[in-house]
Formats: sequence, structure tokens, C-alpha cells
Amino acid sequence: MILPIVTGESSGHRVIRFIETFITLGKSHLGQPFILEQWQKDVIHDIYRTAPDGRRKHRSYLLGLPRKNGKSQLGAALALYHLIADPADLAPEVYSAAGDREQARLVFTEAKRMVEASPDLLEVCKVYRNEILCTMNGGRYKAVSADAGLQQGLNPSMVIFDEYHVHKTTDLYDAMSMGSGARNQPLVLTITTAGFDLGSPLGLLYSHGKRVRSGEIIDPFTGMTWYGPDDEQEFDPLDEALWREWNPASFIDFDDLRSTAHRTGGNAAFIRYRLNGWTASESAWLPSGAWAKCERATSLEEGDEVVFGFDGAWKGDSTALVACRLSDFHLQVLGHWEAPLNDPHWRTPIEDVKARIRTEARRFKLRELAADPYRFEQSLMELAEEGLPIVEYPTNAPARMVPATTAFYENVLEEHLSHDGDPALARHMANAILKEDARGGRITKDSKMSSKKIDLAVAAVVAHHRAIAYREDEVPEARLILI
Repeated sequence: MILPIVTGESSGHRVIRFIETFITLGKSHLGQPFILEQWQKDVIHDIYRTAPDGRRKHRSYLLGLPRKNGKSQLGAALALYHLIADPADLAPEVYSAAGDREQARLVFTEAKRMVEASPDLLEVCKVYRNEILCTMNGGRYKAVSADAGLQQGLNPSMVIFDEYHVHKTTDLYDAMSMGSGARNQPLVLTITTAGFDLGSPLGLLYSHGKRVRSGEIIDPFTGMTWYGPDDEQEFDPLDEALWREWNPASFIDFDDLRSTAHRTGGNAAFIRYRLNGWTASESAWLPSGAWAKCERATSLEEGDEVVFGFDGAWKGDSTALVACRLSDFHLQVLGHWEAPLNDPHWRTPIEDVKARIRTEARRFKLRELAADPYRFEQSLMELAEEGLPIVEYPTNAPARMVPATTAFYENVLEEHLSHDGDPALARHMANAILKEDARGGRITKDSKMSSKKIDLAVAAVVAHHRAIAYREDEVPEARLILI
């Protein structure tokens, strides 16, 4: 953990006075004065450290915080200070920047709420849908995003980068930083949670900040505070004492942290988002050992009531058929066709796949075969015409895969499902990572070009999800038979 440096001269007292005088809180504390906690004051004093001539030292500052520690509110308050009260620049241009439009508007929307809640700020500001103007100095504040293209021609005096870990390139950061070169005392403030790749834009910024703090690099213009484990530190993610150390805000809901830790088992996503720790992969899905604990010495029996999950490919990938027994959610691989390594000419044996599906459908009481139709539409329609209960289940649809992934994960952790230890299924489960965005989390490959297959894992998740639907009598709402 890299804490703020609170010694020496700072203009932070002016920033603190502005925030505590004019800014109010939102959400659960709507309308209450923004009384800064001591850790926030320490960070502000470090950001606004001054040289002997009174000018700010830092032009770039990295603040790393776990989620739920008030990053957006603090960022919005600092943005308004620079728009309205910063004496370093009398014609300010302030920007909130993020990887996409939705994320970029989070800090901006919070700043709009702060202005609209303050009669004093409304006297000097005009609030528009996409812009806040300060009538005292002609300053303006807007949100920009990486997915809107490069922001050339801007002349920012202050930029707040939110959740920089999602940025794939440094293009937006470079454009905004270089655009501020003509400003008197520009500041680029990055407030983010950790990432998983120290070679990423955030990883490079983080590594540079560490070297500056250690004295390895002399760079008086860069500052950094990081609440969370060091990137090489070994620790127990379920240690509540560490939760308190790395989540400095007094308003953190530790029951929520415990609930999240219980659901995730302290996985990579929990470490990154709630402890602000760097992880080796973007978001490993299942905790280590969780899948093995669900292995049972049992098999599906002829006549069992089952649902099939199917994920198919026509070349160079993997095709999977997995059954889930309705009575106890026992999973078993019924068919698996995977491209050999280094064989770009391999094609899925379509006729073999259809024959296996027909054979297995006769062995069991098949209630449904849930399948992603991509690349397999014709074959699935043929099977549907033969009377098999084929149900369309697009695995690229978050509305389906997010709840399916969540339900599967929870039942693995609770050992409410089982499997027979199939090594290929175990390998595909280990290859799956969790992709998280505003729509929720669902499993995916670590990259589109990855050779690590996950099709058996996807088929298992689909079969399990549809088995739950049958157990809970939700089938009529979801049935979309291919015809």
C-alpha cells in the first residue's frame, strides 16, 4: 500500500475548504455536507503539494481505491473546484474522461447534482445536459470518452480519468495530457481500481508511480496514492483485517463485503474491485479447488430426466454436449469434439454430432436441448423436425448468460451441483474467465484468439440454467423452439 505524503507545503487546505463549504453528498447521504474524512484530506494535501514558488508540484496523479470508497463523489468535487475556485487557471477547461460514454458521465452527472443542490454554486454556474459553464471565469466542464475517438484540439486545465484500468491504449490519456501543455498548472488526476496486466496503460502508470515513490526515477511532476496490496504481495483475500486496511472509507458496508466474498470465494474479481489488488488474469471465474469439490462418484442413468446444453462450432474450435439431471443438477459430458492442436484444416464432424445427439436423446427423458444456433442452424432445425425439443439459447446474449453464470457459480460454491470429474470439462472450466461490465458478469475466453477452449463450460452453464428453469416451473416464458 502506497500512502499519501502529508508533509511539506500544500494548497490542499483551499480545496478542502471549498468542498466542505459548497458541496453536498448524494445517494444514501443526499443533501448532507461533504465533510471530508482524514484519509481524503491527506490525499488532497498530497495531490496539491506545492513547490517553494507556490506552484503545484504534480501534473499527473494516480489515486488507487477499491470500489465503494467514494471515488466518483471525490472526483466530482475536485472537478468543480478546478472549474470554479482554482486560482492557478482563470479560464479553466475541466474534463471527466473514461473508457466509454457511460462511465465518463458518472463523475460528470455527480458534479451536476452537486451544483444543482447548492444555491451558491448555481449563482455562478449554468448547468446544461452535456456541459457545466462557470459564469465567473468562462470555464467549462464536460465529459469525454475513449470510444468517441481522440479528443484533439482540447486545452484542458484539469482532467479526471475514471477507472483507467479498462483503457486498452494510452491514446486518450496522451491526447489530454499533451493538450494541457500550454496551461499554467495543469493536472491530470486518475482515480481507478486495479487492473490485471502491468503492461496495460494503467499498469505502466502504476509502475512508473511506484518507481517515483521509491526514488528509482526522479519525476517531481508525478504523485501517487494506492490503497490496496502491492502487486507482488501474498495475502489472504478473505482476511477482514486487510479489508479494513485497504478500504479507508468509514462508510464501507462490511456486511456487503462479506456477502461478496462469500459469493465469489475471494476470486480475482473480488481482489481487483473490492481490495484494489492486481491479479494475474482479468477475472478468473471459479476459485481454486471449487470445481474439484463438486466431483461425485455417480453417473447419469438411462431414463433420467435431463436437459442438454449444446455449444457448437464448425471448424477450428470445440463442440460440446453436456447433460444436467433435473433431480440433483448432476452434470455429465455426453459428447465432445475438439480441434487438434496445430490443425487449421480440422472441421467438426457434423453427422457424428447429430448422431450422438439422437442416441443420447433416446437414452434419457430429454425435456429440452438448449443450443446456441450460431453456425449450427441447419443441423438444429433438422433435429427439431425429427421431434427433438430444441430451444434457442444464444450464448452471446448477456440477458441469458449473466443470470446463468451467476446461478452456476453460486451452486458450485455451495456444492449444490455435481459432476463425474471429466478432465476435458475440468480443463474448460479452468480456462473460463469472468467478463464484467454494466450488464453483469458472464464467462468468456481470455481473448477472441485464445486457443484455450471453454465450450464444455458454456454447455454446462446452459444446461444447468435450463434445468433450474424446469425445477422452478419457468419454462413457458423462455421456450423458443427452432422451427
